Amino acid sequence: MLETSARLLRLLALLQQRRDWSGPQLADRLGVTVRTVRRDVDRLRELGYPVHATIGNTGGYHLGAGAAVPPLLLDDDEAVAVAVGLRTAANGTVAGIEEASVRAMAKLEQVLPARLRYRVSALDAATVVHHRPAAVVSAELLTTVAAACRDHQRLRVEYRDHAGAGSTRTIEPHKLVHAGRRWYLVAYDLGRADWRTFRLDRLRPLSPAGPRFTPREPPSGDTGAYASWAVGVGRYRYQGRFTMYAPAAQVAARVPAETGLVEAVDERTCTLRAGSDNLDGLALHVTLLGFEFTVHEPAELVERFRTLQVRMAGAIAPADGGRTAG
Repeated sequence: MLETSARLLRLLALLQQRRDWSGPQLADRLGVTVRTVRRDVDRLRELGYPVHATIGNTGGYHLGAGAAVPPLLLDDDEAVAVAVGLRTAANGTVAGIEEASVRAMAKLEQVLPARLRYRVSALDAATVVHHRPAAVVSAELLTTVAAACRDHQRLRVEYRDHAGAGSTRTIEPHKLVHAGRRWYLVAYDLGRADWRTFRLDRLRPLSPAGPRFTPREPPSGDTGAYASWAVGVGRYRYQGRFTMYAPAAQVAARVPAETGLVEAVDERTCTLRAGSDNLDGLALHVTLLGFEFTVHEPAELVERFRTLQVRMAGAIAPADGGRTAG
């Protein structure tokens, strides 16, 4: 009986690892016959696990969603990841899940092996959470928009811009992005015939939801980078482009995702796109990063650098203090 129970746990772990398994694949991994696999699958079903089977040459087994959440088998790294995620959620930017996260964390800690409990507690003790004002969104809004992204369903929404002006939009949602303690939605705005990035806390879906749509080619292969550009650079009056003579990782470490976009050119060079409503502020920001660079655009920024170069050169007194020999 002990051997059978251990095998059931191994079978469950395999089914949770990937979507589909054939009977022979499971039998080979468990060291049993296909017939034994069928019996073990029946036992898992009796225990409430929704194991679905398909027949034919491509048939097999997969673990489906049930009416209740069955026990999960997690390896060490997965258990630590879940624990850290729950702690983060308890202090996160999604309203209404804090208490549930704490309850789930308490349950998880009860069953964690001592070695994993030590790892999680050590991480918790060594971590200081810097609480900045966060734009909190409701779990209902987050799941509604996420479902529309998944199902390719248009949304009619009311949206407030940064100045507080409201408008009604019809959009095709693409992806959600979480950055800088805020949630953003990258979507195609039908009224403006272009891609836009919306702050989720300023958005309210209107009922009913629109029809399904055929997904468009996204504006970038990296949705997170696109959203960073849109909210950190694209919203400014001046959008500068610079060649930085340093590895992308070094430059990115000094440029917050909300204020600039760094793209590698080669191992020693990268492109920085940064924005500001003030030319002097943008020039000073890039200069103080501490890397050699070349400014390319916009033309107003290039000209501003020329003016600053002359002004700074004139601000340096001669080495002899301006005195001449008599």
